[in-house]
Amino acid sequence: MENLEIRQPVVSGQFYPSNPLELKKQISEFIDKKALKSDCIGCLLPHAGYIYSGKVAAITVSNINIKNKVILLGPNHTGYGAKFSIMSQGSWQTPLGKVKICRELAKKLLKNSEVLEENSLAHANEHSLEVELPILQYFNSEFEIVQIAILCDELSSLQKLGKVIANTIIEEKLKGEVLLIASSDMTHYES
Repeated sequence: MENLEIRQPVVSGQFYPSNPLELKKQISEFIDKKALKSDCIGCLLPHAGYIYSGKVAAITVSNINIKNKVILLGPNHTGYGAKFSIMSQGSWQTPLGKVKICRELAKKLLKNSEVLEENSLAHANEHSLEVELPILQYFNSEFEIVQIAILCDELSSLQKLGKVIANTIIEEKLKGEVLLIASSDMTHYES
């Protein structure tokens, strides 16, 4: 049996509550309770502490159907790892439980890409992807992720990654079954 890595939360208790009941309560206060869910291909979510960005993220997620496969892209703030780092096995722990990595899709993306690299170091202390998970779990506890930490702003490399993601979704006949989420700072210290 393989030893699959569990990525432990690093900003739980700082960016969002570490107590599951407090976390659910905070998210429930942010959501749009009258939202009409719609299908979408992707969305952009902020990734700061929930007191700063949680409401925008939760309202956005309130309005979309969270698919069972989520490709989560976010900046690498730590500087560790490769230009485009992916983990292709294991799970991510949050106070609301584990989120399994969609191994099959992650492996396909790695195989099809010249820019992606298997690298868990880039994810070890990175918050940009972690903070999105509890909000997504609030709405769908069964989704799997493919997480990509990005340490590159070179347009041609970003375009290559985008094409690989799109082509892999099409090749694997996953059109309509994958939600793309870009995690962004968006702005600092604005209303």
